[in-house]
Amino acid sequence: MKSAILRFARAVVQNVLSQLTQLTNLVQEAAMAPMKAMVQAVTGGVWIGKGADAFVAEVNQVMIPGIGVIMQHIGTWQKNLQQASDIIDKADNDVNGMVNQVSDVFEGIF
Repeated sequence: MKSAILRFARAVVQNVLSQLTQLTNLVQEAAMAPMKAMVQAVTGGVWIGKGADAFVAEVNQVMIPGIGVIMQHIGTWQKNLQQASDIIDKADNDVNGMVNQVSDVFEGIF
């Protein structure tokens, strides 16, 4: 029997996890994919010369790895929140089991 507070906490955690998933998708769609497309266009010949080479190097060495780090951090947050949620659920189940054991002991007395 989950308490209302734990159900609420679980709903909040699930909401945050959902938002983090949306954020990951947004970072992928709004940052990573366009950067990769620009690099592909430049290396495909849209822009030629030292400036083009410098742009590709900067995007490949700074921008894309930076976006990857952001996505890794989001993934870590998701993992940690899921672990916290699992711990809350286990603690709730453990407490319910203890309460049931104690109530079984006192059931015959009252």
